[in-house]
Amino acid sequence: MKNTRLLTSFVMLFICMLVTTTAWAQGQKQKASPADSTSGKIGTATITINYSSPSVKGRTIWGELVPYGKVWRAGANEATRFTTDQDIMVAGKLLPAGTYSFYTIPNKDQWTIIFNKTARQWGTEYDQKQDALRVTAKPRTGAPMSERLTYAITKDGMVLRWETLEVPVPIKPAKK
Repeated sequence: MKNTRLLTSFVMLFICMLVTTTAWAQGQKQKASPADSTSGKIGTATITINYSSPSVKGRTIWGELVPYGKVWRAGANEATRFTTDQDIMVAGKLLPAGTYSFYTIPNKDQWTIIFNKTARQWGTEYDQKQDALRVTAKPRTGAPMSERLTYAITKDGMVLRWETLEVPVPIKPAKK
């Protein structure tokens, strides 16, 4: 009798552990647009970009999912954040050290690149009056297909890559 109770208790404990583990694993699905970041140096300035990385998933990105001529948060979920610990020159214009939300206005031949003073905001809460800097950049066809949106810091600046498109943004150290 005592052994039966002990065996029943162990079986119940095992079932509870199995159900709890399965329920926990279900809640751990990968997000559709997981958070990502990149960081690098341009001169002595450290630049960090924090963003959510959506996937192509067979969709037409440019001109459809991301419409031409409209402000885009350059990622998913919260607005992409761009941080520089020193003043830098972006496409020849001064951007003071700080953290900014990063937006774009994509078009086929030219993009508007926007650094907005309101750094932490939901991606669609853009307010043009808070723009710290706007510059333009020329998109180009990228080499391999990039399923996920990514950013890279290079010796010449930053590059947004998604699908078969790259948008390089020239960045240089600010002269002191």
